[in-house]
Amino acid sequence: FNMQNVLLCLAEQEKDPVFWNSWAQRTLKNAMNTQEPNKNVAKNLILFLGDGMGVPTVTAARILKGQLSGQYGEEVQLEMDKFPYVSLSKTYNTNAQVPDSAGTATAYLCGVKANEGTVGVSAAAVRGQCNTTQGNEVTSILKWAKDAGKSVGIVTTTRVNHATPSAAYAHCVDRDWYSDGEMPAEALQDGCKDIARQLMENIPDINVIMGGGRKYMLPKNTSDVEYPEEKKHSGTRKDGRNLIQEWIDRRKDKKGYYVWNKQELLSVNPSTADYLLGLFEPGDLTYDLDRDRSTDPSLTEMVEVAIKILRKNPEGFYLLVEGGRIDHGHHEGKAKQALHEAVEMDRAIGRAGLLTSAHDTLTVVTADHSHVFNFGGYTMRGNSIFGLAPMVSDVDQKPFTSILYGNGPGFKLVNGSRVNVSTVDYQQNDYQAQAAVPLRMETHGGEDVAVFAKGPMAHLLHGVQEQNYIPHVMAYAACVGQNKAHCRSGNSATSIAIAPPSLALIITATWLLC
Repeated sequence: FNMQNVLLCLAEQEKDPVFWNSWAQRTLKNAMNTQEPNKNVAKNLILFLGDGMGVPTVTAARILKGQLSGQYGEEVQLEMDKFPYVSLSKTYNTNAQVPDSAGTATAYLCGVKANEGTVGVSAAAVRGQCNTTQGNEVTSILKWAKDAGKSVGIVTTTRVNHATPSAAYAHCVDRDWYSDGEMPAEALQDGCKDIARQLMENIPDINVIMGGGRKYMLPKNTSDVEYPEEKKHSGTRKDGRNLIQEWIDRRKDKKGYYVWNKQELLSVNPSTADYLLGLFEPGDLTYDLDRDRSTDPSLTEMVEVAIKILRKNPEGFYLLVEGGRIDHGHHEGKAKQALHEAVEMDRAIGRAGLLTSAHDTLTVVTADHSHVFNFGGYTMRGNSIFGLAPMVSDVDQKPFTSILYGNGPGFKLVNGSRVNVSTVDYQQNDYQAQAAVPLRMETHGGEDVAVFAKGPMAHLLHGVQEQNYIPHVMAYAACVGQNKAHCRSGNSATSIAIAPPSLALIITATWLLC
């Protein structure tokens, strides 16, 4: 069989009602079999965070995954699609209808909604105002897990001190304070610490840290190990500290390894490593489509090494994995980059599933927010996800791609009218899809995002919930943080006896108190 024959055969099968009825009946039988929720205590917790991975991105990534293996695409399943429980998460920040990645990270890691641009602090903290930090710090599930004796790790395709990972360990009123070189003098005088420094100091025993961000760890003008001639990649620290060397020195007798390329990463023996710091770029990692496969590790490769190190702990582990550059692709209007990033994260989800068991591992997949990305235009079945709609516009008589953005850098006019996309290579990796409103950077979207869950207590992630609910469920499942009373009775977590107050009751009480 070649793939063409398979597709023809599928097309014939789909004409028969029996095909659809039996598929639905099989699905129904599987659903009946998974009716009994898994109430085990979760030994391990994994959160996969697709930055900017709204529902349209999930659907488009599914189609892309199928098309990469020669199928139509619409009918295939992502790894996350196989999870038995799906809910929706409301992503707004306390001061923003359409959120950013910092305030949202505080919600799904620390269990508290917060202001945009701030990490690891409550909504009482004001962005950029250092003196509003103290007393408003909130801790994350990574810390709760560490305090409970679990191993913990962070893996990201962005800088390790970017918004998403930083909420796991830092308390900072500005997500852009990557090193002291990016901080205003006033904030430094008031005693605020940059995020790279907080990574090394706040929770000093994070077992696995992998991503980019070397330059924020090194003294100003220190050449980068990989790009020694490029000044833009040199160190940014004003305090003269070499945080990488400090980490190496602290781990000398503790089975700690520092790596900065794929070969070094894959040469680490997870069974003899207790700590790993992997910084593979001066800033963010390269897009997966542009990755040098001989020197740059994939997200899947990083996740595999991380789990193999973390799972040695008999108490279990907590792992945060971020597919962080889905977001960057969308901001740049480069849908092909964004969707390939999403497919790679899904591959990592599959690998994590092979290395763990749903019996004792709660795995959650979600996004922090969406983007103003979509695809439409009545495309035919199996149409390339990056292809054209089957008709031209009935207004300007020009073709258009199925994928479009509500705003962004893809807005371009030629002689006062829309570019004719048939004159450009719209399948190219860095093609910027057309946008309705011109912006240098495309914006986030404000709609709810999906939450996929499997493993112990996954059934608690149901319905439409506030985003800050997520770490409360994960902590409850693993008996870390608050709500531990249900765990003392043995190896199955039963429900909390006290019924939680309704939202209406909470709001009414708040009004009375105010």
